[in-house]
Amino acid sequence: MLLMSRLATLESRRGWQVFLILLVLTVVLVPVLNLALPPESPFHVPTYMLSLLGKYLCFALLALSLDLIWGYAGALSLGHGAFFALGGYCMGMYLMRQIGDRGVYGNAEVPDFMVFLNWSELPWYWWGFDQFWFAMLMVMAVPGLLAFALGWLTFRSRITGVYFSIITQAMVFALMLAFFRNEMGFGGNNGLTDFKEILGYNIQDRGTRIGLYVASALVLALGYLVSRFIVTSKLGRVLMAIRDAESRVRFLGYSVTNAKLFVFTVSAMLAGIAGALYVPQVGIINPSEFSPGNSIEIAVWVAVGGRGTLFGAILGAFTVNGAKSFFTGAAPEFWLFFLGALFIVCTLFLPRGIVGLAGQVRDRIALKSTSAPKEVGGNAASKHGA
Repeated sequence: MLLMSRLATLESRRGWQVFLILLVLTVVLVPVLNLALPPESPFHVPTYMLSLLGKYLCFALLALSLDLIWGYAGALSLGHGAFFALGGYCMGMYLMRQIGDRGVYGNAEVPDFMVFLNWSELPWYWWGFDQFWFAMLMVMAVPGLLAFALGWLTFRSRITGVYFSIITQAMVFALMLAFFRNEMGFGGNNGLTDFKEILGYNIQDRGTRIGLYVASALVLALGYLVSRFIVTSKLGRVLMAIRDAESRVRFLGYSVTNAKLFVFTVSAMLAGIAGALYVPQVGIINPSEFSPGNSIEIAVWVAVGGRGTLFGAILGAFTVNGAKSFFTGAAPEFWLFFLGALFIVCTLFLPRGIVGLAGQVRDRIALKSTSAPKEVGGNAASKHGA
């Protein structure tokens, strides 16, 4: 109960400062425990754990991005995995261009999978990806433009609720099928892998992994601040009003389409950045990232942590993925059952997620304390009347 209360306070007016301080401390503490302590020390953080934590931080940013459009605007996107994967592919294209002539075929002009397919030159959409700044621009631009186009078509047509979810799910499925094709020029089923370096640094070095971990944490902090700025602004209040009563907001003269379109585009850009940070830490990006199941799992993270609470989305990503790492190692056959049960329990008994658990308990206690005297009074009155 005390822990739940502490978690709930992180969503308070000043709680975000505590959260950011904890995040900064983690950024400093984890690399220090990896570098300064010997491997035999119980407090030593192994290098593989750095990559694992870095991956969780990317998932947390992804969950945060979905919470913006689902938790605050009320539009459940079941295609957010597409924006994450597109950002990852943009980063993967940059990393593939850094391989140069160190590939299996020793061809510095085109990647190995293109040599295997007898391609002699790069497709036009690979141009510019040998530059880091261009790749980073595309990491945000490609998911953002796709979300803008999809959002403009759907929100303008007043498509909401389950229909919006189905459309986004269909989008991610179509992209998965497209990226499986070798003719697309993205490596087909195998995707992009065998990365060598990033910004001139060996991608396998411990220092590079620490750098990626720190970058992931700092970008998560920045994404959190951007999201908080949006949801605490006038636009944020309009978004929450849209979530609760869209027709009334439209009647009052606010542009529902523009508000939802803006937050959907920002959300997709954040998901793309998360994908770009994820790829160099896991060493591969392939069409399985477009799997519709992945997008549904992202929704589970947000639901478990607490929809409509920024910290809850981050907490849910860490909780579910931590459980996934445990179960897939100790009892892989139970993981999917656990995930399904977790979602059902949260839907039925924890509508506000883990973060809202303390509030639920407090409400129940308050309800019992206020109803008990009435019952006593009612019983006394009935006895008196008798």
